[in-house]
Amino acid sequence: MSLEVSTLVAEGSKMVTSYGDGIFRFGEETVTGSILLFPEAVYSWNVTSKDDITPDSFSRVIEKADEIEILLLGMGTRLTPVPLEWRQALKPHGIVIEPMDTGAACRTYNVLVSEARRVAAAMIAV
Repeated sequence: MSLEVSTLVAEGSKMVTSYGDGIFRFGEETVTGSILLFPEAVYSWNVTSKDDITPDSFSRVIEKADEIEILLLGMGTRLTPVPLEWRQALKPHGIVIEPMDTGAACRTYNVLVSEARRVAAAMIAV
């Protein structure tokens, strides 16, 4: 089942227009599988569940730390606690991790991008 997310438009920014069935859509662009999402780019993320995530999974986010203050973590269909080591990996770079289910992460990301906030998202496909 695919869900429509938002009709908000942030000029030149990647916005999630729908998600589900293992894909994310950004207007006409479609990405299959989990993603790392930044306002200017989307990358495949080699993660299928929380168990696949290690501090190294956030290396691309850390590379862009000067552009990010909040990392939304879409954890699939359910929110689960975030291991302290993930927070500790991001904290020295000034990035706060905010876990939620993937649907909530899509919606929250769109709102924050439309407000020109310094946000990125790491989202497990649902």
